[in-house]
Amino acid sequence: MSTVQIVTDSTADIPEDIRKRLNIEVVPLKVHFGSYTFIDSVTLGAKQFYDMLTVSTVPSTTSQPSPIDFLDTYKKLRNAEPTTPVVSIHISSALSGTYQSAILARSMLDVALDLTIIDSKSASFGLGIRVVRAAEAAQEGRSKEEILELLNKIDEKFSLYFLVNTLQHLHKGGRIGKAAAIFGSLLNIKPILSIDDSGEITSVDKVRGQRKAMTRIVELLAETWGEDDPMEIGISHANALPVAEELSALVSHHFNVKKTTITWVGPVVGTHSGPGTVAIFVIKA
Repeated sequence: MSTVQIVTDSTADIPEDIRKRLNIEVVPLKVHFGSYTFIDSVTLGAKQFYDMLTVSTVPSTTSQPSPIDFLDTYKKLRNAEPTTPVVSIHISSALSGTYQSAILARSMLDVALDLTIIDSKSASFGLGIRVVRAAEAAQEGRSKEEILELLNKIDEKFSLYFLVNTLQHLHKGGRIGKAAAIFGSLLNIKPILSIDDSGEITSVDKVRGQRKAMTRIVELLAETWGEDDPMEIGISHANALPVAEELSALVSHHFNVKKTTITWVGPVVGTHSGPGTVAIFVIKA
């Protein structure tokens, strides 16, 4: 049994088999197509979502979990294991109100619970890779304090870059952040984006063509990582598996990659990043 219960939200885009194996509790967000509402990664999977996007006459929108959603989850965990600490790790508060819903839920608790809520200042598997590391540590018997220290150390050496086909989706969803400076100036140009220390999307560079963009990502990674540094990488894709595999092979050729996880960009994150998005997340192995 784990020493700590790990909670996250569905924007972590963690593959189902990993979630189940590590007993990660997930609070889902919602996706809306007109009057139809779906529960992210529960009643709407990633492949189904991108298929729907191609035929839907209305754009998809998203909504965060309510404080009650979190409250119900926290109470369930407390009732099951009253003395087990809970670490709840969530999508950047600059991109979603999910973290704030969790904070409000904590203030509504009427039972004692050792609960720590963390703003990951990341998204998709940038959040997910942290959650997986925390859940692995919990299963190894690490204490809550050790897990929090581990999460802090991840932040000290972590790289995140992503490519989108267009900035239109980020702009329409209000998630474009500091990358707004290049919006409207792209003509056959591939923006390389990241998420900064404040949790906002920011522009790193822009190059012409996808292959050159991936080569540039390798160059950017080389500014942080040496060829012999052991690293774990996660790659998320929005219905663009061939591109994800190409990026994985390119990075693995240049660096000492010990572990690779390729996963989908789920419906909620995909609503705001758009189809064709590919992201890479790197941490010390």
